[in-house]
Amino acid sequence: MKAQEAGDPSHYKILSAVEIERLRKDLRVWYDSSRRDLPWRRTHDPYAIWISEIMLQQTRVAAVIPYYERFLERFPDFHALANTHDSELLSYWAGLGYYYRARNLQRAAQQMRDAGSFPSTYGDIRRLPGIGEYTAAAIASIAFNLPHAVVDGNVFRVLSRIFNDPTNIASVNARKHFSAIADKLLDREQPGVFNQAVMELGATLCLPKNPQCLLCPVSSICRARRSGRENDLPVKITAQKNVREERVLFWVESGGKVLVWQRPPESRLMPGFWELPEREHLPGISIHRKLGSFRHGITFHNYRFEIVEATVPDELGRCRWIHIEELGTIPMSTVLKKASRMVAQSRTRHLKLDGEVG
Repeated sequence: MKAQEAGDPSHYKILSAVEIERLRKDLRVWYDSSRRDLPWRRTHDPYAIWISEIMLQQTRVAAVIPYYERFLERFPDFHALANTHDSELLSYWAGLGYYYRARNLQRAAQQMRDAGSFPSTYGDIRRLPGIGEYTAAAIASIAFNLPHAVVDGNVFRVLSRIFNDPTNIASVNARKHFSAIADKLLDREQPGVFNQAVMELGATLCLPKNPQCLLCPVSSICRARRSGRENDLPVKITAQKNVREERVLFWVESGGKVLVWQRPPESRLMPGFWELPEREHLPGISIHRKLGSFRHGITFHNYRFEIVEATVPDELGRCRWIHIEELGTIPMSTVLKKASRMVAQSRTRHLKLDGEVG
């Protein structure tokens, strides 16, 4: 199917008023009986819903659940979140990635603390740090029952298939195009339920590959299904290329301590997190031996990190000593976590070999 740029969002007119009403009802009935039991669906607390929506950005549901429950136990309201220390906040977020999200959460919580309440309109929610159109619509509709349609990857997929719409979802105007369609379909009596039902359909049945059309509650009105094109949609064409990079990290250990450095507060990536040093941090360091290597991916960047054991330098520069046992108590990057695990495994293997030789 040939992709097209977003045009006039009149596709909803392909469905009659009767079909639109049936779509809303069928989705609602299906969602009531088939939705996954997720912790953030057991509440209408806007704070809890907000936390879940931020965590779910670019993170799988299964991965989010334990973090969500632990985070809310420690920070049950925006007052607790607003007043926590930066290092504690990052330690509770460590492992979720995209750490700017945690900092934006705290900035927004501090605004709520100063205002005395969680904002209750779409516009006010949208103005919070780290809140985009999708997140504002999700919170407004689910927590406050306000008529704002959500559009995310799942919704793109569901709508493009229902209307057999070949619009390139990576195009500049795709969000505006599909948002207009979603707004026409939105059940204004139960906008939160409708939004969640569409997203749930995309997450569980209207899958990117091999959609479960036989189980779909709206397959009878799906134009792509009728034309046999459900596997061709949505159309997504991007020019993004993967970037490959190889880097060397130093493992410097002495007296049960390891040498690390902390990203500054103004850092664009993971401010406040601890990392292993590289040549730029310790320019005159001497290398002993290679300990191992591993790969790590961040969005379109594919890294290969080589970990080498090095001597204690004369000058520490920005680095400082941290007890190895304390690494788990500080906000450390995923790369540092992987490296420390790899070093521990390497030593275990050497101990086994030494024992066999002895």
